[in-house]
Formats: sequence, structure tokens, C-alpha cells
Amino acid sequence: MLKQKAPPHDQSFDKRAEFFKNQIYGTTKGKIRGAVVWRDLQEILRLFPAGRKLRILDAGGGFGYMAAKLAALGHYVTLVDISQDMLDLGKRELAANPVSGEIVFIKGEVQKLAEILPDEKYDLVLCHAVLEWLVDPHPVIEILKGMLREGGVLSLLFYNRTALLFQSLVVGNFDYIRQGLVKKKRQKLTPITPLYISEVKRWICEAGLKPAGLSGVRIIHDYMRDKTEQISKFDDLLSFEMEYSRSEDFAHLGRYIHIWTEPLTVSEK
Repeated sequence: MLKQKAPPHDQSFDKRAEFFKNQIYGTTKGKIRGAVVWRDLQEILRLFPAGRKLRILDAGGGFGYMAAKLAALGHYVTLVDISQDMLDLGKRELAANPVSGEIVFIKGEVQKLAEILPDEKYDLVLCHAVLEWLVDPHPVIEILKGMLREGGVLSLLFYNRTALLFQSLVVGNFDYIRQGLVKKKRQKLTPITPLYISEVKRWICEAGLKPAGLSGVRIIHDYMRDKTEQISKFDDLLSFEMEYSRSEDFAHLGRYIHIWTEPLTVSEK
């Protein structure tokens, strides 16, 4: 009898929190991701009155890389993640590096945010590198919108299917493309649901929100022929990544795409 495949399921990073931290944020690719997204978030923060301490929700925020940077500015962050190991790592990191604001760590699924945080509304909702780890990410956009208060902004970072396809084409990985960009043996940090920019924009609009800005994250790094230059020429690389990340000609090639919305108005609610 043939062994049946296990049905697909949402991804948790339990037992891999330290591995995730080191492989994502301890590398050149993580430094670029952090720099581009943080620049964008600083611009988003300027949409709010100066000096106002914001209520921020980090949905699927892992160990709190961005949550800590936001809390260091004095904001109040609620971080929800499915992985207890990630939350425990975040608490240890916060204890070792205290911030002026506040971070509350809560275990839970992004699909159940309304149940976990009933009647709570936020100025800024982050959902970074989460959608691509869900079997069915589409409904989550509406859930995230429901967590916004009037004037609130949604920030989405997701794994770009176009970039994955393009890189597979240029390296001649044609069998992988014929398989629908699904590996026979899944890698530890390979997302299960890479997404097209057009479909995420459509989901945002269907939820009654309006895209305001877009950045491509790692539009150069992953395509460099000499991988050693990702390190040896990192300062120049980061400078060009930042320069071209907003370019209409290059942004769609980013391994990740960061999209944020216009502030939510009463009529949109």
C-alpha cells in the first residue's frame, strides 16, 4: 500500500527559533530585509502625530525583531505568534535588551486574532513573512483589517512568487518550474505559499483597503553570480538595494515584497 502524503498545514517554527534567528537575521539577506523594511516603517510612523505612542500589533511576529525596534521608540506592541519557542526567545531577547516601550507576547494563530484580542484595535498592524507559511492566506487580510482602528495602517511583507520563478528560470531549474515551484523534498526555510504581487494587491482592495506603497526586498542580493560578493561588497550592495527597492522597474524582482496601505477611513470600516 502506498504511503499517503500528510495534508498541507500552516508552518510553525517551534524547535527552530534560534536557527531561524541566525539564518534570517544573522546573514546578509537578513540585514538587507531588516534595513529596507525598517526604512519603510519609519516613513509609515511619520503618518501619525509626532510624539504619539502607538498601539501596534505584530501578527506572527516571531521573536520580535521589528517589535523590539518599534518598542524602543516608546510604542506599545502586542506580538502574537503560533510558536511558543519564538515567544520564549523574544522574551529572553527583551530581558537582555530592555526597551522604553512595551511588548506583550501572546501565543496564538493569526487566523484567530479577533478571538485572542476581542474588541482591540491598533494604529499599525504588521504581518511580516507570515502569509507564505499559511495554507490559505487570503482570508487573513480581512482579519488583519478588522484589527485596525480608524486611521490605522496595515503593513504586509510576503515571499514573492515572481522572484522565485525568475531565479529558477535564470539558473535553468526548469523541472522545478514544471512542478509548480514545489520541491519534492521541502527545505527548512522554504515557504509553502509564495504569492504574486497582483493577488495580494487584489486581496487588499477586496478587503476595502488601498495600497499606499511598495518596496522590493533583496532585488539584487539573490541574483548575484559571485555569492562571496554578498559579503565582500555588502556596503555597496545595501546602498543599491535601498536605492532601487522603490523603483517600478526593479521592485517586483524582490525576493520579498513589502506593501503598506493608506490609513483606514471610517467609510472603509
